[in-house]
Amino acid sequence: MVWDFSTEPEFQEKLDWMDRFVREEVEPLDLVFTAPGDPFDPASPAQRAMAPLKEEVRRQGLWACHLGPELGGQGYGQVKLALMNEILGRSRFAPTVFGTQAPDTGNAEILARYGTEEQKKRYLQPLLDGEIFSCFAMTEPQGGADPGEFRCRARRDGDHWVIDGEKWFASHARFAEFLIVMAVTNPDVPIHEGASMFLVEKGTPGMEIVRNAAVGPCYGVEGVHAYLRFTNCRVPADHLLGPEGKGFEVAQARLGGGRVHHAMRTVAVLRRCLEMMCERALSRRTRGVRLAELQLTQEKIADAYTRLQQFRLHVLYTAWLMDRDGGYSREVRREISAIKAAMPQVLKETVYAALHLHGSLGMTNETPLIQFWQLVPEMGLVDGPTEVHKISVAKSLLREFAPHEGLFPSYHIPTRRQAALEKFAPYLTERKEA
Repeated sequence: MVWDFSTEPEFQEKLDWMDRFVREEVEPLDLVFTAPGDPFDPASPAQRAMAPLKEEVRRQGLWACHLGPELGGQGYGQVKLALMNEILGRSRFAPTVFGTQAPDTGNAEILARYGTEEQKKRYLQPLLDGEIFSCFAMTEPQGGADPGEFRCRARRDGDHWVIDGEKWFASHARFAEFLIVMAVTNPDVPIHEGASMFLVEKGTPGMEIVRNAAVGPCYGVEGVHAYLRFTNCRVPADHLLGPEGKGFEVAQARLGGGRVHHAMRTVAVLRRCLEMMCERALSRRTRGVRLAELQLTQEKIADAYTRLQQFRLHVLYTAWLMDRDGGYSREVRREISAIKAAMPQVLKETVYAALHLHGSLGMTNETPLIQFWQLVPEMGLVDGPTEVHKISVAKSLLREFAPHEGLFPSYHIPTRRQAALEKFAPYLTERKEA
């Protein structure tokens, strides 16, 4: 039997280096380069500031560790990636500095598996090297992420596919050298059999960015989540990624990993909240005593710690399952949905407790807490709304059970007691005779 919560000393050294590096070298980027697109905008001075940091990450052998050696990474399993993402989640720049930023990680996997040699040469290696950025366009404005409501169509016309429709919340589209776009190619069959995935190059005629939405009350600031419109947008036939009608199979190569990595990075946010709560409680006084001496404060800190540990262990268990099964088995998909559904509630409770402990300071832009608060609804919506994942978990669990045919349930005590009395009748008789 193997049951171990330890980390190999060699890998722990790497994690310790990452923790120091992110705190001392990467987190300061968040304080200087504050525009939403700075981590991804080739024209931003942030790119020059990140360049030496990326080189140091490469020297440490920690660049794009989710990729296999054939693509320039370490091929780390999900447990190692979880331990790394617990650190990277401290900073919005850290994933880019370490070559693990979304949506590029998932798009690279799709290109590596389904792209042509020319597409790999033109886009894959620069993407893996962090020289260019990409976009994944699946969500639509009228139906969100509900595939049944997708209206974006692609029809074959000779040597081209012609795309018409709209996409919403297409992150980083204005910085992307290429987009991966899902469109319905056969509306006469169920959506999971009639949608396909396409590579659309930057500047393709007929593709328009209507506007770029920002998350939160950033009025007057151009965001990074594009509202796209395709009008008679022609792409070459070989820009179809994967078989026609198998778009959801192609998408699955990236969505499951993206969801679990969101959860991994959320652990870092929860940990930061706990750190801030403890420092604040020890530093501030009210009514003649430190906040740390008040029982309600102690309760908030204890609850935050417990939520962090419970959520972290669930995430690590899911990562372990992914490593064990080598892919997205039914059990893996269930656990990914479960942690995805739990994430916004855990965030809500912990961030609110930390914010409340900081009083009016917590509501301002002078601590990270109000930014963390903004993550609560975001994590409840990206990669599928919480309700959808809860339904998925329930359906998966219910498949493992069967209805009971009797009038009363199988655990009905009077019925079970009668069966138990009959089972032990000889012993009861012996006692009476004695």
